[in-house]
Amino acid sequence: MDPSAVWEAVDGIVHWLDRESTLPPEQERLLRLLKLSEEAGEVAQAVIGATGQNPRKGHSHTWDDVHGELCDVILTAMVALRTLTPEARGVFDEHLRRVAARLPAQPAGGRGGPGAPAS
Repeated sequence: MDPSAVWEAVDGIVHWLDRESTLPPEQERLLRLLKLSEEAGEVAQAVIGATGQNPRKGHSHTWDDVHGELCDVILTAMVALRTLTPEARGVFDEHLRRVAARLPAQPAGGRGGPGAPAS
């Protein structure tokens, strides 16, 4: 999916959520921001499950579960940003440019974390 299609999908999600909401707009905005914390907690739960760190549950998740939860965090953040500003794509692009400009030049083939494909 190209970046334009991604942001069009996010716009569609935001419009759908707006249409279906029964809450005042200010409360809806706050809840969309709080949803990020919920999704981040699900990432933590999946990591704990993927590493088997809960003795009661053992290995209850896979790294694919972690990947999916991280995608949920990203999408939720995009929806929250778009809820706050119609210029979400431009805000994100500019922020990404600033962050990338601060990084030192690195050789290709960086390190992957757990669950990353082997090089």
